[in-house]
Amino acid sequence: MRIWGITGTNGKTTVAWILADFLGGAYITTVEVNTLKRRFYTGYTTPPLAQLKEIFAEMESAGAKDCVMEVSSHAIHQNRVDFGRTTVFAGGAFTNLSEDHLDYHKTMEEYFRVKLSFAEKIAEGSSTSPSAGRSEFPPFVVCLDGGCARQMLEAAGKLRLNVIPVSAACPRFDLSELKLAGDYNKSNVLVAAALAEAAGVPHDEIQRKIPLLKPRWGRLERVENPSTEAEIYVDFAHTPDGLEKVLSAARGFTVGRLIAVFGAGGDRDRTKRPLMGAAAEKFADRTILTNDNPRSEDPLAIINDILSGMKRPGDAAVEPDRRKAIRMAVSEARKGDTVIICGKGHETTQETAGVKTHFDDREVAREETPTPATTSV
Repeated sequence: MRIWGITGTNGKTTVAWILADFLGGAYITTVEVNTLKRRFYTGYTTPPLAQLKEIFAEMESAGAKDCVMEVSSHAIHQNRVDFGRTTVFAGGAFTNLSEDHLDYHKTMEEYFRVKLSFAEKIAEGSSTSPSAGRSEFPPFVVCLDGGCARQMLEAAGKLRLNVIPVSAACPRFDLSELKLAGDYNKSNVLVAAALAEAAGVPHDEIQRKIPLLKPRWGRLERVENPSTEAEIYVDFAHTPDGLEKVLSAARGFTVGRLIAVFGAGGDRDRTKRPLMGAAAEKFADRTILTNDNPRSEDPLAIINDILSGMKRPGDAAVEPDRRKAIRMAVSEARKGDTVIICGKGHETTQETAGVKTHFDDREVAREETPTPATTSV
């Protein structure tokens, strides 16, 4: 079974499921694992080694020829995949790098170094002769449309890899019928398509599947609510770059006001919070700040961190109760407006003070006749 790894800050899940669709293979993502026998949720982007071994065994027993998996920076740094032994990657891809996980990696330089080490491990695991031509080395796709792209392209180009750069600015596939919104999704599709082609899938077969791709798993996923004529979307964006990209995409198709609802996770990278506030202020007409997963932190302290990055913090509404915040946004929205609920996407729980309770943004956004909530600033 060939194993293909996807790493980067944003876009890993989308690239992984699209590539798996192109390959007709199994996958391991943040949202779910599909072994071809069953689908289930592990709670991890990259599962612990013992569980990973069991998943691979089940995939192989199901006849899987390919497995596509997300590889997080934590998993790379901790060698959770057991490089070269349990997991030998046939190839991989780098989507982008932006502010996230600095509570763990401390600096962006270290964060990049860990991501680059993933490319190094793929090269080290290759059995191809060092004297072989570049095209015979394991493929490694680098998206040029995101952060640290040129840096990764240059560094990976020095390794025994067949480095394949892609960009939405010069696509090798026709994306005119793509149903996934936003330039960032064009980039995601092109990364998956390039790696699929390198894996042996015919160009025409990939092209045929591109118009069939549909949003899923809380990745700019549209939600219907009969109480409003506004457009409502749920997205997993939880980093400054991710928030900026999804709001920028929504700005492009919004006729009226763009209303953003989001928060930031507690006990995680605090440095990204002001940047998220700045991103929302740049693109949204209305911002409603709320809880994400506050975990052990004071929810209002997290919100204040977000507000500190805004030039006009008084313009933002603050409603810590996430259900009330979503209902507020939906009740305010009118025909032509777009509501983007960010941060949790596919997640179906909310963690506060060590307790997880059921909470699905999509379910709440579908609730009829929202009651306007009291806005505190």
